Amino acid sequence: MLETSPTLLEQSTWLEFSTLLSEIPGLVAGVDEVGRGALFGPVVAAAVILPDRALPILMAAKIKDSKKLSSSRRTQLVQQICGLAIDWKIGFASTAEIDKINILQATLLAMKRAVLKLKVQPALCLIDGNQSIKDLLLPQQTIVKGDERSLAIASASIIAKVWRDDLVMHLALKYPMYNLENNKGYGSQRHLLALQQYGPSPLHRQSFRPCQIKGLSVE
Repeated sequence: MLETSPTLLEQSTWLEFSTLLSEIPGLVAGVDEVGRGALFGPVVAAAVILPDRALPILMAAKIKDSKKLSSSRRTQLVQQICGLAIDWKIGFASTAEIDKINILQATLLAMKRAVLKLKVQPALCLIDGNQSIKDLLLPQQTIVKGDERSLAIASASIIAKVWRDDLVMHLALKYPMYNLENNKGYGSQRHLLALQQYGPSPLHRQSFRPCQIKGLSVE
C-alpha cells in the first residue's frame, strides 16, 4: 500500500473521516491556540480550512499536536499545511487584553479573530477544548483534545505555534535577559530567575503571579 493511502484504522482515529463531519454540507475549519500558559507575549490562535485531498497527505506526513513535534518538523509541516489549505488565518490577543479580560476570554477572543479573518466562510468550526467562542455567528463544535482527533485542529495548532514562536524569537532581541529564544515566553527556571532579577517587561502578563514583582520593571 502506498504511504499516501492511509489504512482504515488510521482513518478511524481522525474526525474528518467520521459520520459527524461527513454529513456537514460545506467546509470545516479547525481552530486552536498556543501560548495560553506563557508568561510573556500574546496568546495566538489559528483557523485553517483543509480540502479533502489534503487529509491523506497530512496523515502520511504523521501530523499531530504541535507540542509533540520538534521545531524543525513543525517548520516543515507548516509550509506543507499552508500550501494545501483552502484558507488559513491568525488571530491573537495582546498582553494588555489578557490582563484586562483574563487568559480564558483572551484565548477565545484570539480564536474568534482568526475565524473572522477567514475569506472563505466555513459551515462548521471545530474548536479545540471545551469552551465555545462567544458571539461567533457560525456553527461550532468543541472538541476536547481536538489536536489529537482532528487533522484541521492539529494543523491550526502547528500554524499558531510556528507563528507565535517566530514572534517571540523576534521580541527576544529586545529583551535578551529573559532567555526567550529558548523558553518562548514560558516559565522556565531561567525565565523566573530573570523576572526576580530584572522585573517584568511591558510584554509580560501582569495578571500572572510570577510577573507580579513589586518595585521592578523593564522598559
